[in-house]
Amino acid sequence: MMSQPSTELEGLEEHAKSPKIKSTITSSLSRLTPLHRTLLFAVILFQVFVVLYFTRTRNVSISKSPDQPLPDVEAAECDSRWIYVYDLPSMYNSDLKDKCEQLDPWQNKCEKNLNDGFGQEAMELSGIVPESILPAWYWTDQFWGEVMFHNRMLNYECRTLEPENATAFYIPFYAGFAVGKYAWGNHTTRERDWHAEMLSKWIQEQKWWKRFSGSNHFIMLGRVTWDFRRSGEADAEWGSSFLHMPAMQKVVRMSIERNIWDNLDIAVPYPTIFHPRFESDIVEWQRFIRSRHRNYLFTFVGGARKSFKNDFRGILQNQCLNESTVCRNVDCSREKCSDGTTSIMETFLDSDFCLQPRGDTFTRRSVFDCMLAGSIPVFFWRRTAYLQYQWFVPDEPESYSVFIHRDDVRNGTNIRKVLEGYGREEVERMREKIIEYIPKFVYAKPSKGLEKTRDAFDVAVDGILSKIQDAIGEGDDWNWMNEYE
Repeated sequence: MMSQPSTELEGLEEHAKSPKIKSTITSSLSRLTPLHRTLLFAVILFQVFVVLYFTRTRNVSISKSPDQPLPDVEAAECDSRWIYVYDLPSMYNSDLKDKCEQLDPWQNKCEKNLNDGFGQEAMELSGIVPESILPAWYWTDQFWGEVMFHNRMLNYECRTLEPENATAFYIPFYAGFAVGKYAWGNHTTRERDWHAEMLSKWIQEQKWWKRFSGSNHFIMLGRVTWDFRRSGEADAEWGSSFLHMPAMQKVVRMSIERNIWDNLDIAVPYPTIFHPRFESDIVEWQRFIRSRHRNYLFTFVGGARKSFKNDFRGILQNQCLNESTVCRNVDCSREKCSDGTTSIMETFLDSDFCLQPRGDTFTRRSVFDCMLAGSIPVFFWRRTAYLQYQWFVPDEPESYSVFIHRDDVRNGTNIRKVLEGYGREEVERMREKIIEYIPKFVYAKPSKGLEKTRDAFDVAVDGILSKIQDAIGEGDDWNWMNEYE
C-alpha cells in the first residue's frame, strides 16, 4: 500500500532537482569562451555519432537469428542481388512440414523431414557408391524442394533483412504441401485452395508486394505446375487454383515442371539423392562414373500401365524384356521406385543409355537419377527435358541425349538398333557432357552451398535475379521469358 505514494514522492524530488541541474549547466556554459563552446559542441556531436553507429550495428546483429545467420559478404558483391525472405506465419510453411504424417494418405512422410528435408541417410548404398562420399547420399523425396530452397534461401549470401534494399523477394510458402495433403480422397476444392487463398490475401497486404504488384517476387513450388492450375470448381477436379489467383499473376515461380506457354514458370531439377558436402564429393563422383564399367547397352526403369490403351511405357518395357541380354529392367509396378532404391542406382550405373518416357506428366525424376549415374537419357517427348530445364542442361540436346519420336517406336522402330548406331567415342563424349553438368542439377548439402561450385539452387537464383533486373529495368512486362519458348 505504501509503494505508490513513495514513488510519487521520488518523482517530486526528481522534479525539484531538475531546475538546479539546468541552472548549473547554464552557469557553466556561460563561463566558456566561444572557441571552447564550439569544441565542446563538436565533441558531443562526435560522441552521438559513435553511439548511433554502434547501436545500429548491434541491432542488425541481434536481428540475425543464431539459427539463420546472414553470410558475411562485401556489399559490392551483392549489388543488385539482395533478396528479402518473407517471414511468413508458420501456417504457410513449418506447420505444414511438421504435420508430416498428414501429407500423404498412404505413407508417413516424417522420415523425409530428417536432415533439413533431405531425408534419411542412404546407408543402403554402401558398396554401390564410393564409401568416401556415402554421407552425401540421402533418400530425398522428389516433392521436398520447397523445404530445401527455403533452408538455402535463409542462408543465401546476399540475403538482406532490410526490404527497402532488396532486388527480389522470396515467398517461402510450401504450396506443394498445402495442396498435396488434399490431393487424394474425398476433399473439396475449398480445402485444396484454403492455404493458397489465405497466402494470396496476406501477400497482397504487404508494402513491398504492392510496389510492383509482385513483379519482383518469386516462389518455389515443390510439385509440377499442373498441380496449381485447376480451372474448374468441381470437387473431383485435380489440384488447386493457386496460379490462377490474382496475387500470382506477376510472381515468378519455380517448379519441377513448368508450363511452356507461361512466361513466368521456370523448371528446376527434381531433387536427386546425391547432395554433395564439398567440391571434392562432386569430383570423386565424377571420377567414379567416368571410369565405371557398364554391362548393358540400355535400361528401362518404370512400370507399365495396363489400364491405359496402347500404353507407351508398356511398349518400352516389352522392348527391354525382349532384349534382356543388352537391356536391364526395373519394374516399378512391382518395386517401389518413387523415393529411390538401390536397384535404380545400380541399374543406371550399369547402363550406357536409359529410356525416359514421360511420367504422370511430361517430366519425371528418373531423368536426373539417370544422368546422375552417367547414363545417357533417351527421350521420346521434347517437353520431357528440352523445353524444361534450359538453365541446367546443355543447350545442344544431341550433345548429351538421344531423341526417338514416340510415334516411330509405336510403328516398330527398334530401340536397340538405334542405340547400337552410336560408336564408343560418341557415347563417351555424351557421357562427358553429362558429367560436366552434374553440379548444375544437384542440390548441395551445406546450408550456404558449396564454396566455389554453383549447384542447382545457385543456378536457379542467379537466373531469376538476372531476369527480374532486366524485366524491371526495361519494363517489358515479362516478355524476357519468351526466349525460352
